[in-house]
Amino acid sequence: MMSDLQTPTEASTADAERLRQPVSHRANSWMRPLARIGRASDGYEVDGLGAGLNDRVDRVAAFAPAILAIRWGMTVVSVALSASAFVNADWEIVLWCMVVVSYTVIRTVSPLRYIGDLRSLVQVVLEIAIHVGAVAATDFWESPFVFSLMTAIIVAGFARGFGFGLRIAIGAALALSIGDAARSNYELQDLRISLQWSAVLLLVGVVAGYARRISGEADLQHSLALDRLDRLSDANALLFSLHRVAQTLPASLDLGEVLDTTVSRLRGLVDFDAVAILVFDDTDASWQVIRREGAALPARLGPTELPRPLMDAMSSNRMIEEPDLSQPRGPGISPMSSSGIYTVLPARGSIIGLLAVESRRPAAFGRRDIELLNGFVEPVALAIDNARWFSRLRTVGADEERTRIARDLHDNIGQSLAYLAFELDRLVTKESRGEELGDSLEQLRSDLRGVIGEVRDTLYDLRTDVSDQLEIGEVLEQFSARLMERTELDIRVYADRSGTRLPLLQEREMWRIAQEALVNVERHAEARGVAVRWRCDGEAAALEIADDGKGFPEGKAGRLDSYGIMGMRERASSIGATLEVHSEEGRGTVVRCFLPSDRNGRR
Repeated sequence: MMSDLQTPTEASTADAERLRQPVSHRANSWMRPLARIGRASDGYEVDGLGAGLNDRVDRVAAFAPAILAIRWGMTVVSVALSASAFVNADWEIVLWCMVVVSYTVIRTVSPLRYIGDLRSLVQVVLEIAIHVGAVAATDFWESPFVFSLMTAIIVAGFARGFGFGLRIAIGAALALSIGDAARSNYELQDLRISLQWSAVLLLVGVVAGYARRISGEADLQHSLALDRLDRLSDANALLFSLHRVAQTLPASLDLGEVLDTTVSRLRGLVDFDAVAILVFDDTDASWQVIRREGAALPARLGPTELPRPLMDAMSSNRMIEEPDLSQPRGPGISPMSSSGIYTVLPARGSIIGLLAVESRRPAAFGRRDIELLNGFVEPVALAIDNARWFSRLRTVGADEERTRIARDLHDNIGQSLAYLAFELDRLVTKESRGEELGDSLEQLRSDLRGVIGEVRDTLYDLRTDVSDQLEIGEVLEQFSARLMERTELDIRVYADRSGTRLPLLQEREMWRIAQEALVNVERHAEARGVAVRWRCDGEAAALEIADDGKGFPEGKAGRLDSYGIMGMRERASSIGATLEVHSEEGRGTVVRCFLPSDRNGRR
């Protein structure tokens, strides 16, 4: 499936670099089995049709009712024509009549079966020989048992088609015609009768064989249609399962949620007792076990400590199915497991992880399980890789957020605390001089209360966030109310309260963008009024913060580092939104953030 991927080997960190090598193509081998739906499986052979099919199928079973009816009909006719022999005591005809009737009874109780082997062929030929002998022993074409011979020829035609039936009919006709012609009293009239009956036998053989061909082709097409229907049904179920996987797994960027969803979806696809997901750590060329259930694995494995089946899957860059995990193939991820499936997780042209599922039953996984997992691993790998990169970006974002918080503390609370320290020093100096401290202490108390208020506001701003219970419209209103309490800003919030929301991660980033924009207005815009607009229909969302402040100086509005704009742009980019900042000196600033519906993870 992934033979072009570069793999980490059992050796050194130089092999870790191979994980990052590009892939030239990735074959979707899981789709190939879906195309193999044109296979015949009914076991018929009709003049070459169905060659190589299952030879153990009874090829005359479908004609058993017709054969039984014809056999008894011809036997009754033969017995009726033999009635005079019983009156005239022609014991030879009576004896052969008993043989024919007995054979009919035997074939009624134990129908003749033809399954394509030598024994079946001998039984067909023996039936022909018995009836040819009966006809030859009872005056050839004048025999009452010619009709019973037709039954044997019909059975031959039903068994192997009109070619075989025609050859049997020709052979029987020649044997009887030559035997009849060898008699001393043979006349021209006998030749005419011989030709007539020979033509009848040939016609019977051709008709039986052609009926066999028509019926065989119909059964073959019916079997092929059922086979195609079964395979299309399996393909439909497979594609539906993989579609659900492809839709669900990449929807979250949280690694824990991705792993929970992966294991849940995996249980819906295959039946297993143990599962393990490992990711490659390129810092030390080791494997980190990020999820395990029923598996006896440590949290981290060295390059040579992988279980043998996982190492084989990694080295061959393909899915490995082990029906028996006894030594030397095992053990796998669990000592209790007897069989398992092991595969690599490919993303970005390299192997980012390994997946193992095991069962306690030997040979527990079949072709369908392998096809499902082949289509399962690629979206899983992408989802895990996305979540890991998002986690790294979130770590970087957290560092930047800490830097912003430290700057805010330094700019506001730090300066206020420094002012308080200077005031305390001044009061100490005044006290040493014996000066009155009453008014100064009262002022210091007032300043201290102001600093405490700033600390509370800052901590409140840091704690304020959207949640499952608190949507962004409510948070915007609460935050705007607190801003108006501590400033002279007139903030109007026009928020959509229809109840339709974005996924929590996206809504949280939109809120942080709005918060940053409102804080910028408070600190830098010198504005009197602000309008905040929020619209969301569950698919797309739009945010706008417009103020009537002084705006940015010309040439500075587009700078990415201006007034926290870089942070807002990074937040917008992380959720697939666009950010626009329009400002004109003396006429205010407008910040717009738009999330289109095709970027919403809940499509």
